[in-house]
Amino acid sequence: MDDLKLIRVAIEDHVATVTMDHPPVNAQSRQFNEEMVLAFDRISEMTEVRCAVLTGAGRIFSAGADIKARAAAATTQGPGDALAHLRRGRASFNAVYECRKPVIAALNGPALGAGLALAASCDILVAAETASLGLPEVDVGLLGGGRHAMRLFGHSRTRRMMFTGYRVPGPELLRLGIVEACVPLDQLMSVALGLAREIAGKSPVATRLAKHALNAIEWSSLRDGYRFEQEMTAELGRYEDSREAMRAFVEKRPPVFKGV
Repeated sequence: MDDLKLIRVAIEDHVATVTMDHPPVNAQSRQFNEEMVLAFDRISEMTEVRCAVLTGAGRIFSAGADIKARAAAATTQGPGDALAHLRRGRASFNAVYECRKPVIAALNGPALGAGLALAASCDILVAAETASLGLPEVDVGLLGGGRHAMRLFGHSRTRRMMFTGYRVPGPELLRLGIVEACVPLDQLMSVALGLAREIAGKSPVATRLAKHALNAIEWSSLRDGYRFEQEMTAELGRYEDSREAMRAFVEKRPPVFKGV
């Protein structure tokens, strides 16, 4: 993906490593948002990719909105510009959330505001000990990110973060069960990629349908959600990968998945 400048994508062993590289803090500008959408839309349709890892270059995962760019734009933008900007931000989060492949967030440092929203849009989170999640908007004249925080945190903690700008540190994220691991920074990518390769070793059909099901039932009732899962199970059964998994189980051998 040589046409991307702020988002780097490297593919190896069926895993796409997506690195936000917009120094110094991976702030989210118009170009950043557009490239994030393009990167994950492409990953969704690349058969050679079965899982993705999203991380940041440097010491910050993403500090959120590009405040300098936003302040400058406020003096020159015309009718509709602000709404277009808000739409681009939502689209970048949705591209991650709706990606057909599982996405692991490797939190190398603070994920703040829109950075928290990106992290919360991923399927699985792992963190460095230097990582944190926070909503600093109250201190910079903005709002937002609370709804994404609610996917991770409870009532009181979300409001504390929103009202005070409190940043939840990596070890606390692990204690709360928000992240799957909290490790020294130099071990972060090894842990994230190890988990990604484990997922990539499963049937890509099964993981794609599993993610689709989880996204679809997140806000459903128990009855409707389980019914949808049953329908996805029936859909999976139409694929050769499903039959191969069953044969391999009976024959006590590793399955060979082809994604069909």
